[in-house]
Amino acid sequence: MGVKIGKAARPGDAVLLIGNLGAGKTCLTQGIARGLGITEPAQSPTFVLVREMKGRLPLYHIDLYRLEYIDEVEGLGIDEYLYGEGLTVIEWADKGLELMPANNLTVYFETTGEKSRELRFYPSGKRYIDLLKEIR
Repeated sequence: MGVKIGKAARPGDAVLLIGNLGAGKTCLTQGIARGLGITEPAQSPTFVLVREMKGRLPLYHIDLYRLEYIDEVEGLGIDEYLYGEGLTVIEWADKGLELMPANNLTVYFETTGEKSRELRFYPSGKRYIDLLKEIR
């Protein structure tokens, strides 16, 4: 699924990932990176908060896990990524929903077993409705 998202991505796209620890957010992002033609590993940016990788489009991989307050999220300069020329993927996006663009693809992860996950996709805006149709 991530590879499909990466292949269909356009500049300025935003994918918001919400789910528990270990639910598969970074795994989906790794697939997105592959779909963008990125060969380096897409490791979780938990401790650096933001990783930029170069592919067909830049991938801005942001992880808000360690942030406690909305001011900290704002301090990242998140708008520069969200409205930039690449694809922005944000893990733990629920920690800063007030700052996220109204139009986005939000993915909720639920652990349904030791090795199984359920992903629910919620497109907001025509671009993301079309994206979801394309990746199905």
